[in-house]
Amino acid sequence: MYKTVVFIFTVLLLSSCNQKEKVLFITSNQHSYGTTTINTANHFGEIVYAYDVFVKKGYQVDFVSPKGGAILIGDIKTSDSIQKKYVYNEDFMNLLKNTFSPDQVTASKYKAIYYPGGGAAMFGIADHEKIQKIAKQIYNRGGVISAVCHGTAGISSLKDNHGNILYAGKKISGYPDLFENTSAKYYQTFPFSIERKIKNNGGDFVYSTQRNDSFYIESGNFITGQDPSSTKAVAEAVVKKL
Repeated sequence: MYKTVVFIFTVLLLSSCNQKEKVLFITSNQHSYGTTTINTANHFGEIVYAYDVFVKKGYQVDFVSPKGGAILIGDIKTSDSIQKKYVYNEDFMNLLKNTFSPDQVTASKYKAIYYPGGGAAMFGIADHEKIQKIAKQIYNRGGVISAVCHGTAGISSLKDNHGNILYAGKKISGYPDLFENTSAKYYQTFPFSIERKIKNNGGDFVYSTQRNDSFYIESGNFITGQDPSSTKAVAEAVVKKL
């Protein structure tokens, strides 16, 4: 009997040790800018550069989208070795074809949440109640909330249990109005300006006046980056924070 109990305990202990800590990526099902016929997508680089950092550090990454299932990806550069590695990786691409729906996600399993950008990130996420609830639960358990570029749109409405903005008084970065083409048709479809919404909700929106300089900011348990070049730095900062 004693040997049986020891064996069972050992198996459970090894099983627990082999379970990887998890990070949840929030993606969008949007295929167009608003109701136009202008195509949009999730930014492939902002997904894979972060994914590469997390999996190499031993984390498991799961993907969720408002509707679940396949998501559209864009801005793919196969001339880049990391992007090329993943675009031809069948197991990885299947993750993007079969993202979880919010109902399939248990927030308590995740140490951090990450919002990659791309124009698609502006639609269907910021006010999605179930995704907001997941993010809030991760944060309330001491988890990290991170985002890059237009992905910051997804955290712009995050509130606590009392209806207060979670990032009020904190420094937050994302794609600034300075670099948006505000006269372009794509921009006219945006439901809001990331920069103005963060400011209006009491956040301290910060950014670099230079493009592609890997700018990011850590403020409490929020780690946010300005543009695609910030992706790796944000993911590494999340790992360090965890």
